[in-house]
Amino acid sequence: KDEVYLNLVLEYIPETVYKVARHYAKNKCDIVFYIVTVTDLCVCLFFFYFTPPAIVIATSSCGGPILGVQIYMYQLFRSLAYIHSLGICHRDIKPQNLLLNPETAVLKLCDFGSAKQLLDGEPNVSYICSRYYRAPELIFGAINYTTKIDVWSAGCVLAELLLGQPIFPGDSGVDQLVEIIKVLGTPTREQIKEMNPNYTEFKFPQIKSHPWQKVFRTRTPPEAIALVSRLLEYTPGTRITPMQACAHPFFNELREGSKYLPNGREFPPLFNFTEQELAIQPSLNLILRPRNQNEAASKAGQSSSGSMEGGSGSSGNGGAGGGSSSGSGAVGGSGGGASASSANDASNLAQQSCSGAAGGGSGTGVGSDDMTAASGGDANTCQPSAATSSMG
Repeated sequence: KDEVYLNLVLEYIPETVYKVARHYAKNKCDIVFYIVTVTDLCVCLFFFYFTPPAIVIATSSCGGPILGVQIYMYQLFRSLAYIHSLGICHRDIKPQNLLLNPETAVLKLCDFGSAKQLLDGEPNVSYICSRYYRAPELIFGAINYTTKIDVWSAGCVLAELLLGQPIFPGDSGVDQLVEIIKVLGTPTREQIKEMNPNYTEFKFPQIKSHPWQKVFRTRTPPEAIALVSRLLEYTPGTRITPMQACAHPFFNELREGSKYLPNGREFPPLFNFTEQELAIQPSLNLILRPRNQNEAASKAGQSSSGSMEGGSGSSGNGGAGGGSSSGSGAVGGSGGGASASSANDASNLAQQSCSGAAGGGSGTGVGSDDMTAASGGDANTCQPSAATSSMG
């Protein structure tokens, strides 16, 4: 009666983004979906045995679109947005720690062995995160870093899926910085101070940044390149937040295009935002939701207003009751936290939240709720930007 039990809930997810990326690199193709036959798949933990005749794995298919990259990265950013809102930094984002359900395309963030809740004034270990995905401030020995180190790692994962290989394959900690400098150029004194104010050695060879358009293949979507450029910034504060990444135009196809996977299944739940998620950066809410959800919320609001006006002109009690009912429906349709007044509001917000994407240069700054312009950016390539919430 007084005994305490520990209930352990296990879930089996057969694939990782690492395996997908390796198949992608081997075939030198764009990531989409393919069929793989599985005969014997044994999992050591509690000896689960899985023998389906065939499963669908999201990965490469020559010449196809990059729907897989969009679905996986969107869920990763949404996961990061959630844990970062709790002050938790994962500190080991890499393809091996991103689990995939091959049939549903659901991605889940795993391995929180290095995760920590970052507190102001409390130092943290700098030797953390797998080398290829380690943020430059960690290489410079910073101990007062922020959750933006996860954003850098996520940018490395996105770049790897686009390139078919790690973008910064350093052989050591020092060589890792060399690989970063080859692409981003030599950091300025100001950027180094932003990464680690206590770093005093500034002797680096002066190397110019490599244009992002030349880093990736010519057929890489410009929106994808623009997103990478906003994630891989030297200065942590100029990197966009995970929620801003979710709102980036690179993911517009998920919000506006087909909602079905190549195997005929519907997309995994990408837009079932909780009130806590919608409270992270409220100015992005109208952009994060698909257009049909915003239109439904707007129509519900208009219906609510009409019902209340009609009720007051005829029967007071009946009109008040109808207005209350419609109003409640409008709140539910808006996602429980975002106000939806009109389609024009969403358009205006989209123009205000982001004024440009970096075209190889460094960003000028990111506010708490809105994306700001990046120097050298193009206003036509970037709109406001910010994972399934694996922790939700």
